[in-house]
Amino acid sequence: MSSVASPALDSSAVGVNSTKHGILKIWIIARPGVNPLSLDNDATAALRALLGPDAVDATDSARDASSHDTWPLSTKQSMAGRHPHRADAVVALSSFDEASGVFRIAAEHRIPVTVRALGSSVTGQPLPVDGGIVLDVSKIPAEHRIDERDMTVTASASFNGGVLEDLLAERGYTTGHSPQSLYRSTVGGWIATLATGQFSSMYGGIEDLVTGYTVVLATGETVRVEARPRAAMGPDLRQVFLGSEGTLGLVTSVTLKIFPRDLPTRLQTFALPTVEAGLELMREQALQGLSPYLLRFYDTDEARHALKDPSVGTPVLFAGTRGPEDVARAEMQVLERLAAARGGRLLGPAGAEAWMGRRFDFSTVENLLGEPGGYAETIEVAHTWSGIGGLYQALKESLAPLADEVLAHFSHVYTQGTSMYVILLGRAETDAAAVDRLRQIWDTAMAVCLEHGAELSHHHGGGLARSPYARRSLGSAHLVLRKIKSALDPAGILNPGKLGL
Repeated sequence: MSSVASPALDSSAVGVNSTKHGILKIWIIARPGVNPLSLDNDATAALRALLGPDAVDATDSARDASSHDTWPLSTKQSMAGRHPHRADAVVALSSFDEASGVFRIAAEHRIPVTVRALGSSVTGQPLPVDGGIVLDVSKIPAEHRIDERDMTVTASASFNGGVLEDLLAERGYTTGHSPQSLYRSTVGGWIATLATGQFSSMYGGIEDLVTGYTVVLATGETVRVEARPRAAMGPDLRQVFLGSEGTLGLVTSVTLKIFPRDLPTRLQTFALPTVEAGLELMREQALQGLSPYLLRFYDTDEARHALKDPSVGTPVLFAGTRGPEDVARAEMQVLERLAAARGGRLLGPAGAEAWMGRRFDFSTVENLLGEPGGYAETIEVAHTWSGIGGLYQALKESLAPLADEVLAHFSHVYTQGTSMYVILLGRAETDAAAVDRLRQIWDTAMAVCLEHGAELSHHHGGGLARSPYARRSLGSAHLVLRKIKSALDPAGILNPGKLGL
């Protein structure tokens, strides 16, 4: 593989390769000004004195286990016996109070620290690129407190999201946040990755649901950022750490809004004649101020999977409304009129109801990844209404040679545009060949998105998959991110190699 310089990417940070789409990344190889040191005996001794002798695990098994998340490329590397992102040791916290001491030792010895919870990232956020410490926070006891008057729940950042949601359900509440990884992710991870959920058209993303959180800085201070319920005292500092992927601090507790859970809900499935018709329907409902509980639009290829029916021959929309009965009914009636005006027809609620019952099911992707040579990938991006149609066509065309199936749906909608989720399914001769194919897929998808001026990520974050594109994606705003990083993490210890840092 040859490396060449490129004005479009940070060529000091990546190995790059040329394709028909331009200069593309392969892997992070170095970063100017970064000279991390390995975890030496003095640092190890200091960590064990602070946390106890069993808290520092430098065994091969622990290091291998923490060198992979659920990024399909990383999964296939693991199956091929490759562990390119290994720490020097895994350090387990029993309390978030211990974090500042670990950061102090790491800064003194210039050792990178990559925080890891449940490892459900699908883009490589919790994978170390410079060795050092993987800081495991998954074993910290999870606590929560519900405020039924102000309608919030405060939970430890280590809290499993699905477990928290189940506890709230027992009291008749919900956070409204329901990513597919709900039972595999933590509330702290939602903040770090700027997550959003399947019902975002009604409840919004995590940025709309969080009222405040506590974070430990790399320099050891603990700060609380919040608004009760809104504040105009300078910038909204809650935004600083949202989506920062552990590069600016460690989130330790989170306060989220909660909502009544048991409200009348209506579901419906629509067949639309074309992708263009479905996109126009989604745009029109947003312009009219609707807030449907469920809104997911599948192209024909994915509609066959979504309905579990290979005979489906049109794109399909799942819709749902929730609220007082008259509101839920009226909102669904508006959606039905909009669909009819675009040539849509009602298929009944069964399709949407069945999807609701299996919405946490990863089996299609996981089963294929489990096969020798099998590969699958999910890449979510976003664009404006004026750009999303062209982006959809370009991605489908460009990715078609790289997989057996290229599926697409649109599931998070705004007045200005929508997200798009592309799923690729295929088989290669070996796991090593599957790794190479997944790299091709990412290179191609990111190049197409950059050419079309699209957002490179809507809710999976950057991680290792997108870090080499961060500077071009953010443009001049990346300077602000670098300055914030320099101020909050002067030793540069926190999750280096992510977000172009």
